[in-house]
Amino acid sequence: MIKLKTQVIINPASAQGRTRRRWREIKEALKTFIREFQYEFTEKPLQAIELTRQAIKSGSELIIGVGGDGTLNEIANGFFEENKIINPRTELAIVPSGSGCDFMRSLNLPVSLKQALQIIAKAIARPVDVGRVTYINKEGKKEQRFFLNVADFGVGGEVVHEVNRKRLERKASSYFWTLLTTMIHYRQKKIRLKIEDQELPENEYLIGAVANGRIFGKGMKIAPLAEVDDGLFDLVLIKGMKFFEFLRNSWKIFTGAHLRHPKTTLWKARRLEAHPAQEEKVVLELDGEEVGRLPATFEIIPSQLLIKAKLEVRP
Repeated sequence: MIKLKTQVIINPASAQGRTRRRWREIKEALKTFIREFQYEFTEKPLQAIELTRQAIKSGSELIIGVGGDGTLNEIANGFFEENKIINPRTELAIVPSGSGCDFMRSLNLPVSLKQALQIIAKAIARPVDVGRVTYINKEGKKEQRFFLNVADFGVGGEVVHEVNRKRLERKASSYFWTLLTTMIHYRQKKIRLKIEDQELPENEYLIGAVANGRIFGKGMKIAPLAEVDDGLFDLVLIKGMKFFEFLRNSWKIFTGAHLRHPKTTLWKARRLEAHPAQEEKVVLELDGEEVGRLPATFEIIPSQLLIKAKLEVRP
């Protein structure tokens, strides 16, 4: 039985509204494992950030997020204020209840409610890395935000834009199908990159994935070798492809085999910069949410958040 002061933050709209309908079941299951807890529902985008900050400042020792990757991203951002972690001893736990839950897979979290709660009750919280990115937001201003899973620029950002637009219109939105339809009209973007101190020649990139976790896009193993606690990003760069070339190779991204494709390169890095080579919009998404555009600077912050998960213990 957990005795920590606990705050539960629920995104009722996650999993296409199923979380709202399941809340009574989730609440009763939580009571089995946690002595006492407070809970609040989010009612608008980014509200989970402020709810988390308020809870930590009020002495919460454990924050439990109920939702998907977007909800988890907001809660993780709420652990910080003015670019500093509010309380490094506060723990984060997750009840997966979203459309994708990709980062949860990198943490080896089960989707079963009972099994997820058993991990919350029994697992020792371990430190994981956090990504920090400075970018241009939708209003054209420089902004900074944290992410746990994957930041992605190129076609991925435009796919996320379309997926979220369809979600707002209550239309079915398969990430992979939207990727294929977006590819038909997508124009490759030329990007300049600086990885650590090495500047790469300007090139056309279809995908630039700055990965802390292994999986994005509802199951695609974009960075199968990534570790959430190694102090490094896995930067996966896929150079420009025509539509039918991409179509022939698209299955590989579900298995991780794309890393062997000659147009794919993998870098390990603590810091990188990405700039559009020309004055064109290159969309940036973080953990499945479109936030703005390049130019952007990405930095890894090692061992920053304590998360209850089933991480492998490495020597």
